[in-house]
Amino acid sequence: MAEHDPSFLGRGWAFPPDFDNGTGQAQLVQAEEDIAESLRILMETRPGERVMHPNYGCRLHDLVFEPMDGETEAEIETAIRRAILFFEPRIKITSILVDVRNALDGHLAITLTYTVIETNERHNMVFPFYITEGTLISDKPVPAA
Repeated sequence: MAEHDPSFLGRGWAFPPDFDNGTGQAQLVQAEEDIAESLRILMETRPGERVMHPNYGCRLHDLVFEPMDGETEAEIETAIRRAILFFEPRIKITSILVDVRNALDGHLAITLTYTVIETNERHNMVFPFYITEGTLISDKPVPAA
């Protein structure tokens, strides 16, 4: 049954929230799209932002003003791995690549390669993270080429 119904991977509100004009119901995403939305929300949330869940989030915002050297790149990777380990149990990280080539322009590109545990399917996504003030609302992550 699960082969034909991917909703067993989860279902949740689309982000940012959107509502159907006719019914007023929230737009939902499911399966792999729900996982991608969950990862985006997790990486954009600072620990402490959610009053009822203060540990939820990723420390990316704490690290963006550090010197972009190998040590900071490793800290970013560790912060992402830790956040996913605790808050996104549906996947297993294969690799995290932090591209700092455009860091002076206020942009990091973080490529996640992961496997969905229940289906053993491999996925990639590039998370664009903007450091510059006023641009922290990032583009949607896209599948890696």
